[in-house]
Amino acid sequence: MSTKNFKIKAEDFKDLVPLSIGICIASDKITVEGMDVGYMFRVKDENFKTGGWHFFSGTETEEFANSAKNFDIYHINTIANYDPTIIPYLHLPCGTELMRIYGTDKYEILSEDYEMLD
Repeated sequence: MSTKNFKIKAEDFKDLVPLSIGICIASDKITVEGMDVGYMFRVKDENFKTGGWHFFSGTETEEFANSAKNFDIYHINTIANYDPTIIPYLHLPCGTELMRIYGTDKYEILSEDYEMLD
């Protein structure tokens, strides 16, 4: 049982993306502190059959990011409920890296390295 105090209760989630999109890894800065997604990337993930997405607020320090206790595995729909601005980008291929354009709901593609962590 998680001891984290999540910003959104499970019963308040809406179905925003299909379950077939998979699971992801997300920072507590998003799910516990309620910050928007500021940085996301997608890797090829053959081991866990996830969507390959990793979501960060963009404010994580190196110390925070180096501690696994600050991250969890979620269905991508969970993170879409925290920040629906990610939805239009979920179709992008593995190797895509995006950063939110400051003050907007849009993201800039930083990288499209389709061999990333192949």
